[in-house]
Amino acid sequence: MPTPISSNPSLNKEVLARIRPDFLELAKKPEIMDWMVGIRRKIHENPELGYEEFETSKLIRDELDLMGIPYKYPVAVTGIVGYIGTGKPPFVALRADMDALAMEVELVEWEHKSKVPGKMHACGHDVHVAMLLGAAKMLQEHRNDLQGTVVLIFQPAEEGGGGAKQMLDAGALDNVDAIFALHVSVRNPIGVVASRSGPLLAATSFFEAVINGKGGHAALPQHTVDPILAASNVIVSLQHLVSREADPLDSQVVSVGKFQGGGAFNVIPDSVTIGGTFRAFSKESFVQLKHRIEEVITKQASVQRCSAKVTFSEKSTYPVLFNNKELHEQFRQVAGEMLGIQNVVQAELEMGGEDFAFFSEAIPGLFFFLGMKNETQGQPQPGHSPYYRVNEDVFPYGAALHASLATSYLSENPPKDTSPPEGSSHDEL
Repeated sequence: MPTPISSNPSLNKEVLARIRPDFLELAKKPEIMDWMVGIRRKIHENPELGYEEFETSKLIRDELDLMGIPYKYPVAVTGIVGYIGTGKPPFVALRADMDALAMEVELVEWEHKSKVPGKMHACGHDVHVAMLLGAAKMLQEHRNDLQGTVVLIFQPAEEGGGGAKQMLDAGALDNVDAIFALHVSVRNPIGVVASRSGPLLAATSFFEAVINGKGGHAALPQHTVDPILAASNVIVSLQHLVSREADPLDSQVVSVGKFQGGGAFNVIPDSVTIGGTFRAFSKESFVQLKHRIEEVITKQASVQRCSAKVTFSEKSTYPVLFNNKELHEQFRQVAGEMLGIQNVVQAELEMGGEDFAFFSEAIPGLFFFLGMKNETQGQPQPGHSPYYRVNEDVFPYGAALHASLATSYLSENPPKDTSPPEGSSHDEL
């Protein structure tokens, strides 16, 4: 039964401090642990790509209905926003992404492998959904103890679809004061978490350029304008942007991974298409890289008598994922109490991107990695691999940390006014 508490904020804080360490034990109970595993396996067998998560979304809504948790749907096509607590400030959000990856086939042989050709949950988003539902179940049991509102964000299209931006534009974080999210990781063992204050993941984007020349016979190059030569010079010049123009202490990346042109060994083609990615840890460096990439491609092509058109993928452009300092301190305290402070480690900066960055750019946010490595299960494979395997023993840790971070935030940030301004409460509750 929920622990009865007083409306006195100081007493609420004391009671919530007693509740938080119990979440891990509660999440390990079979009725929650086995339930989370079952949900994850259902989602894993039926993966859905970004903005196509209709069955996944229905499964989540069915579970929220059974728990008596109100929600808004649809938000950004398939997204869901649920509410637990008073329906009044403060509001703290917990986020899970729902989409799978387009992969030819899952190569892990087990009973619950993907049943959908060309799709696989190879980044753990099925796990994230199950953990957030597990946290929701525990929080709903303690809903009368919450002095504020926990907002559940089930987000579509993290994998290159900009789902976080779409949910933000749809008002999913209206009145929300802070947001937390996790990602399972094979870098650290079970019971170890990693994060850091400030920048954690880079701003990212992709570009494509079509370089046009004049094709002809390779034996008569004087009658052609060779776009392959122009593209080759462009690629070399792009590498100078980081090595010659960027501050060595300001991490940046420009990589070309796509080069398409020609189909015969003795024919110079009319055009060549190249594409790549660029990344940086500051907004200023990111904007400058984008400007210089376009400038270098167009001008270097013109040196070779070619023309070039450059396009940037706005849907796949993410800002720097920045962790709020105060929320990071809270995370260290909560995770330290639950796991032992020796198991709360500082994450390394990574040039990877995550669209949670849109959330943490709009309001204070905290993103952390949840270890799930178990070397007895063989060499762990990183995300986006057809051999990606999840250690299901990780479920209680993710659910408990979600629930603990939410209750901790509410206890540390009691309502400042018993009569909130008009429009700052949620009628769903």
